[in-house]
Amino acid sequence: MPISATTPPHAPKAARRILVVEDETLVAMDLEDMLVSIGCEVVGPVAKVARGLVLAREEPLDGAILDINVAGELVYPIAEVLDARGIALVFASGYDRGLSVPAHLADYPRIRKPYTIQDIERLIDGFTRSG
Repeated sequence: MPISATTPPHAPKAARRILVVEDETLVAMDLEDMLVSIGCEVVGPVAKVARGLVLAREEPLDGAILDINVAGELVYPIAEVLDARGIALVFASGYDRGLSVPAHLADYPRIRKPYTIQDIERLIDGFTRSG
């Protein structure tokens, strides 16, 4: 009997492509390791808003984790591009919730640094596939 060419019922899902915008190198490396360990493909990480905007506009993405303050710039322009594309995102910050997020972006989740792999996995599991 020939071997079936169909996909096995328990084949792994395609890796979720997650944009990481983070200016602290060690934090970015740690986050990248966490995402890879839970089966994601990392886009970036990038440490500048301008580069993050290019990736947000051009890359196929399933979600993003955005440090709110990147090298002295706020990431809201990136968030607006992702929002317009219908891509899930999470704001990350070492600051308390007192940092103001524009009203039209306020419903996106926030995660406080330092975060754990369990925190990241829970958030990524909440992302729906964009395409």
